[in-house]
Amino acid sequence: MARIPRIARIPRIARILRYATLGLGAIAALLPFYYMLIGALQKKRDTGLGGLLPRPGNLTLDNLAGIDDSFSLLGALANSLIMTVGVVACTLVFGLLAGYALAILRFRGRGLVFALVLLVQAIPFQLLMIPLYVMVVRYFGLADSYAGMILPFAINSVAVLIFRQYFLQIPREIFDAARMDGASELRILRSVAVPLVRPAILTAMLVTFIGPWNEFLWPFLVTKDQGMQPLAVSLANFSQANSTFQANPMGAVLAGACVLAVPAVVLFLLFQRHFTSANLGSAIKG
Repeated sequence: MARIPRIARIPRIARILRYATLGLGAIAALLPFYYMLIGALQKKRDTGLGGLLPRPGNLTLDNLAGIDDSFSLLGALANSLIMTVGVVACTLVFGLLAGYALAILRFRGRGLVFALVLLVQAIPFQLLMIPLYVMVVRYFGLADSYAGMILPFAINSVAVLIFRQYFLQIPREIFDAARMDGASELRILRSVAVPLVRPAILTAMLVTFIGPWNEFLWPFLVTKDQGMQPLAVSLANFSQANSTFQANPMGAVLAGACVLAVPAVVLFLLFQRHFTSANLGSAIKG
């Protein structure tokens, strides 16, 4: 039997070490999710190492039922969904328009506008929260409303940058040819540009979805009616007030966290392959 040369064994060892390191990293990343799921299903909390193993005698769905007894779980989910869909829709519309203008159109002050977009990213939302609250709640009277929760997040500078970068990859000859055919800018954007930047639309949608879905502070400020509060706010109020009345308070909180995390995880698993940018240069033929 021929022996494998020592030089040939080195790449194999390096590959094994690389995969082992990646495997350990994946386990470390998934362990909190696994603990959250197991803790949500425990009838009695087990903080020892044995608690990481699912034991049939200690598994239950009563934690979810306990949450639903304190507030409407489906109602809170619906509020989170409405807020998230509204934010994502506004982000895609305004992001497409602004990204197209900054990448394709020629106008005076375009560099200044792009610099302002970058500057907005450097300003923490907490600095704008007080003036936004005064404007949205006192001036516009949008407390306890979906519009009040959506408006501060309607324009996302990250989405604008994503669309701008994708539009810059599209050869300008495509737009020049459409203009020569008499198409307006909105027609070019709708019929030419948007089909070419579908990966950017999915990327912006996924990036934007996480923020409003998990947002707590702003909805907490503008919603006092429990029937209008999204799931993150309802869970926070539940953990502070009603979770102690449950048989397994931590299990009830973890069950709510699972409900909050599942849609985001499923969305990423379904659309993760769309993060890869399409070859936009293939639109030119000949």
